[in-house]
Amino acid sequence: MGIISSSIARKVAMALSGLFLVLFLGQHFTINVTSTFSPETFNSWSHFMGTNFLVQAILQPVLIFGVIFHFVMGFILEARNRSARSISYVSYKGNTNSSWVSRNMIYTGLVVLAFLGLHFYDFWFPEMVHKYVESNPEDATRYYGELVEKFHDPLRTGFYVISFVFLALHLFHGFASSFQSVGFNNKYATGLKKFAKVYAIAIPAGFIFIALFHHFNH
Repeated sequence: MGIISSSIARKVAMALSGLFLVLFLGQHFTINVTSTFSPETFNSWSHFMGTNFLVQAILQPVLIFGVIFHFVMGFILEARNRSARSISYVSYKGNTNSSWVSRNMIYTGLVVLAFLGLHFYDFWFPEMVHKYVESNPEDATRYYGELVEKFHDPLRTGFYVISFVFLALHLFHGFASSFQSVGFNNKYATGLKKFAKVYAIAIPAGFIFIALFHHFNH
């Protein structure tokens, strides 16, 4: 933690962990979207991810660490920013210097964190129990049925949809600003920021489509 004791270093660490999670989000979407047109492909890819040693023993712990690190660093940055505001503003100028999303990243992040808790409860914990507690035999065809069953409940589906809306808001500012935080400022920076904003809308919208697709085609 001494390495990231400075404000700039903390922002860079926050940005790098966010970029790592964005890459995982794209990979996660690529697998999940196959469930809307090819249950066999979804089962096959899910089975590979759930049984491959490299994924389970190395990538999965790194991912969990990345999620925890990103949110802890977000809380630290928010606390430091609040403590640095020693002078109260006489008047509030709204979006004069920043957007609503950039000023409320901590709140959109909290909704995303709550969603991750539900997502772990729905999928990751049952997976761990299935494989390591109950020691069930491998079944490469079970993943699609388990996914579809989760979206039968309208309340759960609704919470997923709302969470992905907040994820889009969080990504819309966070993904684009991460390039600036890591010092990426060349002729490709403008194009990357535009790509980041499109990505921030398209990927959450894709997840919303998956949830609604399985809810209404249950």
